[in-house]
Amino acid sequence: MKIYKYGDNVDTDVIIPARYLNAPDEKSLASHCMEDIDAQFASTVEAGDIVIGGANFGCGSSREHAPLAIKACGVKCVIAKSFARIFYRNAINIGFPILECPAAVDGIGAGDSVSVDFATGVIVNETSGAEFQAAPFPEFVNGIIENGGLLKSLKARGVAK
Repeated sequence: MKIYKYGDNVDTDVIIPARYLNAPDEKSLASHCMEDIDAQFASTVEAGDIVIGGANFGCGSSREHAPLAIKACGVKCVIAKSFARIFYRNAINIGFPILECPAAVDGIGAGDSVSVDFATGVIVNETSGAEFQAAPFPEFVNGIIENGGLLKSLKARGVAK
């Protein structure tokens, strides 16, 4: 598991550049994820890796492509000091877990090993032993994430077809 750490105001056009918005599928989006801020990201990211961001992560446009590209890379979650509200909601809508925890962002380095308990919001830097508390999602939001997104959650509950 690797940590990818970025600063404040990482916008959606950096997460997935607009020139790739017509990509035919999620894998194509993933292959260009973060390339304008970290050219090696898409070729080195592996399932279970974690992205750490500063304040206002995901600012910019309202499209779901940005959290979808990160999720399609296999990233376990994004932990940031704060998220742009539309990015936050889009991440939940597609079933991608994100956590706001400024102390964790400050206490986790690029080479650290980190574990996350989404049910409790506990983030542990296994390298240093430091433990951080993010606000856990309410049960209904956890249900959306566990079902893979809002539409899949509604289908599982028999509300949508």
